[in-house]
Amino acid sequence: MDIVDRIFELVDEKYQEQREFAAKIGVTASVVSEWRRRKSASYVKRLEIISEELNTTPQYLLYGNESDKKATTSKAGAGAVKPEHIRAAFFEGAEDLSKEEMDMLWDDARSYMQYKLEQRRKQKHDK
Repeated sequence: MDIVDRIFELVDEKYQEQREFAAKIGVTASVVSEWRRRKSASYVKRLEIISEELNTTPQYLLYGNESDKKATTSKAGAGAVKPEHIRAAFFEGAEDLSKEEMDMLWDDARSYMQYKLEQRRKQKHDK
């Protein structure tokens, strides 16, 4: 059993449809389909998000050690939206970019959002 087998064993246990899992981790159903068919390995970039959604650990997915299978989570962090979740949703389909290009793109996106936020505040203040 390899990483893809372990991912989809857990996906099949938790979800009736693969597209539900895809939506939860911020990718399209076709991307998840490519993972299952072993046409893409972009899941590697999303191991943390995938493991959290499947209530397991990246170590279990990578190596299959049963002692790593169940994730231990604190209630404080449960359900929290993390920056990597947002990045995964924003950058779907950008697997061909390097880490540096992704970081630059993320910086641009944050700068744009800050700009738009400031514009809205100014509009609200001017009314």
